[in-house]
Amino acid sequence: MSRHDVLAVIGGSGLYEIDGLAEVQEVHVETPFGRPSDAIVRGRLGRTTMLFLPRHGRGHGIAPHEINFRANVWALKKLGATHLVSVSAVGSMKETIAPGDFVIVDQFIDLTKRRPSTFFEDGLVAHVGLADPVCRHLAAALASAAEQTGGAGGRPTRVHRGGTYVCIEGPQFSTRAESELYRVWGVSVIGMTAMPEARLAREAELPYALLALATDYDCWHDAAGAVSADAIVAVMKQNVAAARAIVGEVAGALPDPSNSIATGALAGALMTDPHVASTRATTRLPWILDKYMSPPPGTDKERQSP
Repeated sequence: MSRHDVLAVIGGSGLYEIDGLAEVQEVHVETPFGRPSDAIVRGRLGRTTMLFLPRHGRGHGIAPHEINFRANVWALKKLGATHLVSVSAVGSMKETIAPGDFVIVDQFIDLTKRRPSTFFEDGLVAHVGLADPVCRHLAAALASAAEQTGGAGGRPTRVHRGGTYVCIEGPQFSTRAESELYRVWGVSVIGMTAMPEARLAREAELPYALLALATDYDCWHDAAGAVSADAIVAVMKQNVAAARAIVGEVAGALPDPSNSIATGALAGALMTDPHVASTRATTRLPWILDKYMSPPPGTDKERQSP
């Protein structure tokens, strides 16, 4: 039986404007964790179903620390996502990564402070492995798609395979002292939105990869000067067509999700005895739990699958 891939993309609102996207519709999803950032745009590209969600909402009205990451990932999983690609603007922390370059991130340092970062709470405990937070197969497909796609002005796209993303709380940019510290740590890029997104994708057993667009040099680069929001927007506008083309390219070359490190991530991770797990917690997560936890005999826990 042939596979039916559903590629979910979290990024800027322009990303659903992919050439050739058919059967486009907006889907509004309610979740146990509240509303996602916006309506999800669903369409079809060839044999792949596409789901697009602007993480800051249309018009960019949601600050990084206000994003409902749990609702976003829950909604995409509910709609049948089999793969999740995140597209994010970042600052470069290395001279070799110039504004306009793409980085296929493979590691994260999480410095966020006040964001709910797990689906497991209220009487339900799980500890998933996150040593390798990115699916290497999806990341490789994303890198190949980026390398085959022209950048702004038709120039070749410069793609860096691998790199560490340090995620700060925001919404302010870093101080110079912080920026210099992160460089000592050897990070490649800095941003405000990859965490807890990557954590939640793993808990949802979704293969995850991140396409990072370098827009600036943060504030460590003496010649480039301090980062500003208007400079970031200018670079993003120049490269949004390239980002859309990359997403469209990878949609036709998605790896088998059964080979992903994310598949089966909850096997052995759930710690709570089904007899003591709260109904409130378990009914929130039917698409995660039904294959791992059976309701105790004599109970009536009706769960709706997506």
